[in-house]
Amino acid sequence: MGPKVLITWPDFDQEVLGGELRELGFGLRIEPKLGVRTPAELAGIVDGACAAIVSTDPFDAAVLGSSPSLRVIARVGVGVDSIDLEAATANGVAVTVTPGINEVVVAEHTIALMLSLARRLGEHDRGIRAGRWQRTGTATPWSLRGATVGIVGFGRIGSLVAERLRSFDVTLLTTDPAHPPSVPGVEHVSLDELLARSDFVSLHCPLLPTTRNLIGAREIGLMGSDAILVNTSRGGIVDEDALLEALEAGGLRAAGLDVFTVEPPADPRLLALPNLLMSPHNAALSEGSVAEMTRLATASVIDVLAGRVPAHLVNPEALAGTSSAAGRPGGEDA
Repeated sequence: MGPKVLITWPDFDQEVLGGELRELGFGLRIEPKLGVRTPAELAGIVDGACAAIVSTDPFDAAVLGSSPSLRVIARVGVGVDSIDLEAATANGVAVTVTPGINEVVVAEHTIALMLSLARRLGEHDRGIRAGRWQRTGTATPWSLRGATVGIVGFGRIGSLVAERLRSFDVTLLTTDPAHPPSVPGVEHVSLDELLARSDFVSLHCPLLPTTRNLIGAREIGLMGSDAILVNTSRGGIVDEDALLEALEAGGLRAAGLDVFTVEPPADPRLLALPNLLMSPHNAALSEGSVAEMTRLATASVIDVLAGRVPAHLVNPEALAGTSSAAGRPGGEDA
């Protein structure tokens, strides 16, 4: 059996893509990430692998330092906050992502959360199942049309959300020092002004040291009690405790979360809130995007192990000075 490729991405196509890897002489170690996985658990399953096609596994410095045969981590998706890039580069581990495939899907999911929250679909569905038929009064739906929507982060996904929201006759605000608005009719303001003016706030920024807990108790306090918060970016951008307290106390009207500080979410308060709509970190997923992202991640692994520079390499310094034989079946690093 040849060197192993670790597969933690749950939707990996073992027949087609797995067959391609096996034909090249690699064995597969299938360990899908279906819940919380600790670095110690990851270290145990990555041991001896030359490559990994992964979900949001915690590749910290200790895991990377204890995996001398590992040459490439192919992240299915674009977020690399679960990977210590500095440690990966120091250990000669290439990290790749799969951008440009799921952006439209994330934008669609974001607007679906906004509309579902505004129309209170989750609440009404649960009411009907419980034998209630409350259409008005305290259960009266709200509307997205004519609202002010603040978009925090105006990269590709944020701009796609804005483009699609224009048909709802909304006022659009954004804040993003790196991406000034490129969509007509979008006003660029400070974060504080955006929070204070918006009926809906949608988050579309990466998780960085500067964005961790970007939306905390102070920021939530700037939002009106009728405001709705939607997060389809990363859980760590929102102080979850502060958000839950605001939802419980009526400081916010509602929230929609696709991402959480701990995934799957562990706080029982999340499950009890009627004004919180949740999805399992699948805003970027559709049948088409899953297949294409998995194919691209597999191609990145094959390229690195064949000595080629892969597409969408996050840390090119990791491959500096490597030979074309590095990591191939039968090679010195196999």
